[in-house]
Amino acid sequence: MSVKWTAIILAGQRPGPDPLASHFGEDWKALVRVGGEAMLTRVVRTLRSVPDISRIIVLAQDPARMEAAVDAGGGAIILPSGAGISSSIRSVAGTEVAPWPVFVTTADHVLLTRSMVEEFLLGAQLSAPGKPSPDVAVGMVEYEVMLSKFPDARRTWLRFSDGAWSGANLFALTSARANAALDLWAEAETDRKKPLKLFLHFGFGLALRAITRTIGLGDALARAGTRLGLTARLIPMGDPVAAIDVDKVNDHVQAEAILAAREREGKCG
Repeated sequence: MSVKWTAIILAGQRPGPDPLASHFGEDWKALVRVGGEAMLTRVVRTLRSVPDISRIIVLAQDPARMEAAVDAGGGAIILPSGAGISSSIRSVAGTEVAPWPVFVTTADHVLLTRSMVEEFLLGAQLSAPGKPSPDVAVGMVEYEVMLSKFPDARRTWLRFSDGAWSGANLFALTSARANAALDLWAEAETDRKKPLKLFLHFGFGLALRAITRTIGLGDALARAGTRLGLTARLIPMGDPVAAIDVDKVNDHVQAEAILAAREREGKCG
């Protein structure tokens, strides 16, 4: 029997007006339309197409405003989010409404596909002798993978001995031990794009190896997990589009172009 996952979509935003939402005349970034539909609608629809996802939770500061977009994607449970991302996830993950294992992504991951989700979930539950399935898994795209399809891509890259990596907004939390990672996330959220400061939360030695690029990201995550009393795993994503979310107007232009190309390919296929 396959594992059944709870999916959590983060559809909130930071305090104050969101620049992308304001540009498109929306109050909420998740409702910005890409390819004629709200971003949230597209993400809900994609997750509903994944057989191993049994329920979908949308966390948002204004649940009522998300209802139409969620319904257009096929429906989900909408719950109010808290003051922070990690605390919002922690408040529901592992409860009756969102039982383990939990898959987390964002409403601006508008280019997410079923195959991406299935690739990630498979990597997050595989185990081998001496290598148990992880309590926490993080999806990332390596620089050369991105370069192969998008040579002009401008991303935030975390550089390690095994390459440069960009986040894909794909996370797996498979047991209550993942709460330790959520607690750290709350402390380190402002450092999420600064590897030295981020790894300082796990001790100077690991931070030094990260900044001197004498450790690979996969190994660094595993060691960080050990410090927290859990197993953590890097999931390298094969499709570079997995690292493209819609934060800025330029991202929006790129996302619309990719969606249009997919539509043309579908009609020709």
